[in-house]
Amino acid sequence: MMAEKKPHTLLIVESPAKAKTIEKYLGPGYTVMASIGHLIDLPKSRIAIDVEHNFEPEYITVRGKAKILKDLQSTAKKAGHVLLASDNDREGEAISYHLQNALLKKNPKLEIKRIVFNEITPTAIRDAVAHPGTIAMEKVNAQKARRVLDRIVGYNLSPVLWEKVKNGLSAGRVQSVALRLICEREKEVESFIPEEYWTLAVELLKGKSHFTAQMIRAGVKKAEAEAGGEDGPADRSDMKSRADIQNLMQRLENEVFTVTDIRETEKSLRPRPPFTTSQLQQTAANRLGFTSRKTMSIAQQLYEGVAIGANRIGLITYMRTDSTRISALALEEVRKFIGERYPGSLPAEPNSYSMGKSAQDAHEAIRPTIVTYTPESVKAHLTKDQERLYAIIWERFVSSQMTSAKTQTVSVDITAGDVLFRVSSTRTIEKGFQAALDVLASKESGKKLPALKVGEILTREKFLPEQHFTTGPARYTDATIVKTLEEKGIGRPSTYASTISVLIERYYVERRSRQLIPTQLGRTIYDLLINSFPDILDVNFTAGMESMLDRVESEGEDWVGMIRLFYGPFKQKVEHVSETLQSIKGVMDEPTEFVCEKCGRQMIKKLGRFGFFLACSGFPECRNTKSIPLADCPKPGCGGKIVARRKQKGRGKEFYGCTNYPECDFISHFKPTSSTCPKCGWFLVEKSDKKRGAYKACINKDCDYLHTAADDEEAVEEAGRKSEGAWT
Repeated sequence: MMAEKKPHTLLIVESPAKAKTIEKYLGPGYTVMASIGHLIDLPKSRIAIDVEHNFEPEYITVRGKAKILKDLQSTAKKAGHVLLASDNDREGEAISYHLQNALLKKNPKLEIKRIVFNEITPTAIRDAVAHPGTIAMEKVNAQKARRVLDRIVGYNLSPVLWEKVKNGLSAGRVQSVALRLICEREKEVESFIPEEYWTLAVELLKGKSHFTAQMIRAGVKKAEAEAGGEDGPADRSDMKSRADIQNLMQRLENEVFTVTDIRETEKSLRPRPPFTTSQLQQTAANRLGFTSRKTMSIAQQLYEGVAIGANRIGLITYMRTDSTRISALALEEVRKFIGERYPGSLPAEPNSYSMGKSAQDAHEAIRPTIVTYTPESVKAHLTKDQERLYAIIWERFVSSQMTSAKTQTVSVDITAGDVLFRVSSTRTIEKGFQAALDVLASKESGKKLPALKVGEILTREKFLPEQHFTTGPARYTDATIVKTLEEKGIGRPSTYASTISVLIERYYVERRSRQLIPTQLGRTIYDLLINSFPDILDVNFTAGMESMLDRVESEGEDWVGMIRLFYGPFKQKVEHVSETLQSIKGVMDEPTEFVCEKCGRQMIKKLGRFGFFLACSGFPECRNTKSIPLADCPKPGCGGKIVARRKQKGRGKEFYGCTNYPECDFISHFKPTSSTCPKCGWFLVEKSDKKRGAYKACINKDCDYLHTAADDEEAVEEAGRKSEGAWT
């Protein structure tokens, strides 16, 4: 008698890479197929929300996905069971919900179950298959509510932008708030005027040991020096110019440098929790230079599975999470690993970490699925970027369950006359969790000091004056905008990368040297939205909407009622703005004094995808375009204008040159600002570096306004000379 054939099971995941990994674990009796994201969704061509009947969405088969759906329906018809294994979040739950409906439509008696897992490992997958469940409708409703709200906002605001600004523009609920933050920060950057100040260090000698002490305060009283209190940075009020610092050095020329206080302090450094999505994006941006999109793309690859020798395995847990929680099994495994690898750094009890108020806690923190797969052991199987991202995830997770590190700092106060100097050196006395860090390791600060004692007199070798300028607010980067959005409760971990990407793709924002800078187009849209729809761009209002959307999932709140409360006032505002707001399309096409050199007609200022430009009014007969002048050429008697240009060869990097070229050869590699130098009348340019961030400086190399020692070759040479020479 033949054995009864077991019913065939179809398991549906989102991506082909994930399907390939899981199929290896389940073996015969299972077919694993991929939906490749959403198969059923709202159409892109219209709003598709029935606002008259409880905001019911109109779903259709996504264009280009009909064949995939048909293949899934055909395979499901032959299967005894179907397991829906899309991601364990709102979007994944919605994908499973729509798939279930589409499959049941063809086969109403089909047995369909939902499975979820946090990592793609043999144990996790087999356990999920053994314990199937049903669709979580609270997640489906939460996704539906968010989708409907975003569709209502986007499909009502975008036509206003088409009508009042320019065709083809768009606006979104979360991205508009992010644009506001970036635009307002740029205003702060532009309005900031740096102030000059100087610091003074001194190179000292004891025996054969050289070390450098930094001036803390000028005019310190003897009692204060002897007390050895904690002083702040050097007082800048008296050190505003080169003359001030020269006068100070002259005062110190014959002073004795005496050790007046020595202090030793110990500090305990607690390890940081394992990564959440936003923390991973921030750390990858700061440590590895990754954009948020790149971080999430590589994390997806590590999660879905990589070939490790003959095996294919997901190396990390699900990468969209705002929880720092880890499972009991993972905790047991990592403590065993630490006990074997770093026995002196295993705490008696596991470390625990609190979560943010808005954390959903649907998933564990991001961690390696198998802790014994160290970065070094899997390095040969990963790309360079995969290896670097995996390394910081592994290091952060393992170190989070280790003991605290301890450091010892020696601070020495040295007094010369009424000026206090200080030198500090920090060393690690107990490595603790730092033993597990490599990519995430921090450098120790300060050179080792020679043995010193109070009252000891030191030999002055030379003064080291340095010119600085106060730094204004830093522009946002991927890391800092993600941090700000998270702190303010705007969007969710899964949306941060896409929010930044959309702003850049639509050219509302550009990324320069990792900084996010609004374009003219972005500023124009921001100005219109902030004046016409202040609620939509209000940070607190948007954060409140996020909380309401979260309650649909966590508390089963009525999403229809929530949307209705928002929709009425919002729709009235849209209609009012459409009727009353004056179109700025005419402003965008304003006539100028410039004449087309090809046909003699007037040039018109237009706003294009990449900002403002000049176009001939004779279009389409004359298609001449050129850059808008940014400043007057500073060369005497030239009368030309400075415009943006690009090299015809090579990488095509932008620079700024005179319109009278080749008669005038003036160029600048820094973008001119609208400000002029109060000393010489030349224009100021935008500069930035790691030390000072964004700042302005005069383009005239012979003018010292807002210059730094690094900009001025003469000052660099002077700073390197001994104080007995140029400085005294």
